[in-house]
This record gives sequence, C-alpha cells and structure tokens, in this order.
Amino acid sequence: MAKNYYETLGVDKKATQDEIKAQYRKLVKKYHPDLHPNDESVAAKFKEINEANEVLSDPQKRAAYDYELENPYASAGGAGGAGGAGGFSGGFGGFGDIFGDIFSQFTGGSTRTAQKRQGADVTLEVTLSFMDAAKGCKKEISYKRTESCPSCRGTGAKNGTKYTTCDNCKGSGQIQQAVGAGFFKSIRVVTCPHCGGSGKKIIEKCTDCGGKGYKSATTKVVLDIPAGADNGSYIKKRGLGQASVNGGEPGNLIVVFKVLTHKIFRRKNFDLFIDLPISFKTAALGGKILVPTLDDPYSLDIPEGTQSGKQFVIRGRGIRSTYDIGNLYVNVTVEVPTRLSKSQKALISELDHDFELKQTSKMQEFKVNVQSLYGVNPYSDK
Repeated sequence: MAKNYYETLGVDKKATQDEIKAQYRKLVKKYHPDLHPNDESVAAKFKEINEANEVLSDPQKRAAYDYELENPYASAGGAGGAGGAGGFSGGFGGFGDIFGDIFSQFTGGSTRTAQKRQGADVTLEVTLSFMDAAKGCKKEISYKRTESCPSCRGTGAKNGTKYTTCDNCKGSGQIQQAVGAGFFKSIRVVTCPHCGGSGKKIIEKCTDCGGKGYKSATTKVVLDIPAGADNGSYIKKRGLGQASVNGGEPGNLIVVFKVLTHKIFRRKNFDLFIDLPISFKTAALGGKILVPTLDDPYSLDIPEGTQSGKQFVIRGRGIRSTYDIGNLYVNVTVEVPTRLSKSQKALISELDHDFELKQTSKMQEFKVNVQSLYGVNPYSDK
C-alpha cells in the first residue's frame, strides 16, 4: 500500500494546489529541524512532509499517486510506488507488465522498452558569511559536471540518428538470465551487456562526445539563498546534476551551506544572542545604550540597578525568514572599573558603607543562609 500523503499533510483528497501549498508551509514552520535540534522524530516527520508535498504539488505525480492509492494491487509489487522525496516514479505497472514478463520468458525477448535512468546528483558545499546566511543573498557558483551532448542529443550516435535497436535485448535494455538448475532454476533480469541498458546499438559514434552521449562542462548558476540559512541546510536545483548515461533526466544539484561564525552575534534557529558590556555608572543609574542588530542600532533602556547577567529581549529583531521571525536576546555584562586612584577608592568605600546600611533583602537572605551553613556568621565584623 502507498503511503497516504493526504493524511501526512492533513488535507482533503480534493484539496487545491493553493490549499496544499498553504498547509505545507504551515507544517514546515512547525516541524523544521532547525526549530527542534537533535529531535530525530521531528526530523523524520519533516522528511515525510517534504515527501508528501513533492508528490501532491506536482499534478502528474499526483495523478499517478491517486491511481495507485485507489488501485493498490495494480503496481505489481510497487513498480510505480513512491520512492521517497523526489523519487516518485509517476508510472504504474498493472497486469500488462505481468503478462509481458511471462511472455518474454518463453520468447527470450522482452515487451518493455529501455528504462531511462536519471543522472547522478552533484553535491557541493558553499560557505556563507553569518550576515549573508541570516539576511539572505544571491551567490554565483561554478562547478564541473557532465551535460547531454547537443550534437547527438544524448544518444551517443552521430547526428542523434546513427543507431539501431540492440539485437541482444530487443531495445529493452535488459535481458533475462537463468539462475540455478532443475527445480531451483529461476529467471532474473539484468542490464544488457551489449548496450549498457540503453536499448540502442550505435552504428556511427558522435564525433563530439566519442559515443558517450555526454560531455564535461563548467556550469555557472546563481543561487537565491533565503534568509535564515544555517549550517547543514541546503538548496536543491533540479536538472543541474550529472547527465544521464542513456537519455534520461539529468540529476540534481544539491548545495549544502556552511555558515561562518560572527564576532558579535550568536544564533539559535532564528533567534540572535549578543553580550553587551555596559559601564558601572549605566548599570547603577540607568540610561540608554545602542544595541547592534542585523539592520540598524536599537536604543535600549537600561533601568537603574541593573545587575550583570541580566537578559533583555528585543522582539522581532532576530532573523526574519519565510518560516519565522526571531528575537534578539541581549545579555548585559557590567564592566567593573580597574586601576582606581586613592580618592576614587575612598569614594567607592564610602558608597559601599552607605549600601551596607541599606542592604537589599536578597543580601540579607544570603547571609542568613551562609550562617546556617557554617553555624556562625562570617560577615559579622565586615
């Protein structure tokens, strides 16, 4: 039985493409792995959501999937089932394929045509600065890959016409091979060694590619990197991978991002964190101080009596992406003055004496707890 992708996305089978798209965006925002680090169950759920969307958002794949969903036994063992995100074949077998296989066992041939295999994917790692990843950017990359030869249209034959059907496999790209003997004898299908699975016999090779059907090339592509890209996140560009060896669709380009650290900002998902040093005077008397953000400085009110380690939250000043908007968390560190003169030390000592006369309830509670720990009050003569 095929997976029920409609249940995975939580939409009705008659849902429109706009409804599927809206529900998918909602689920991505809820189950994105960046929001649930180290949670394998969420990562698995996110993968299922992407798999379901990839099928249901494509009208042709969806039509084939609906057929299989309504006819669970028509695919002859899963010939047209869903094979993971991006792997849905869109085809289905049916009884005609079963009878074709049986017939070919007696004739030595096959009624099927050669299956065109997709080319291999190309995976690249691209390094981004912290700001480019956080705010989004465009980035041009260049890489080597194989492309279908334009001279022979990927056939390997001169002008794309100098070939005929392979005599060995009758154009199927596969042959049947006997395994075992007697009662235990069975038939298995293997790739035709004469044509390499293409189903074609080249009469005259293409002079540009030497009969391979593909050529090495340097490809340039401009990536539109969305705001919020993080370490390990990636972009998939369809059809920009390696060329197929037998005329199928090319593979995909998968660009994985490596994000550099920043001297001021740290991030967790879409939230930003910053350590902000403030003067002893500002902490004691209060005031305004400018906080750096991804865009322009933000004027933050520091109340009087602020303690070192106090955290302030500036909402909406984190990373702004299509999935979410983060906050900026400001951790205050009070800078204690050093290398004081004698007069400055005397003033601080006088202030400290005044503070002792007006001890806070927190300090009083702390001293009581210390006394209960040691049985005596170590602060009695201080």
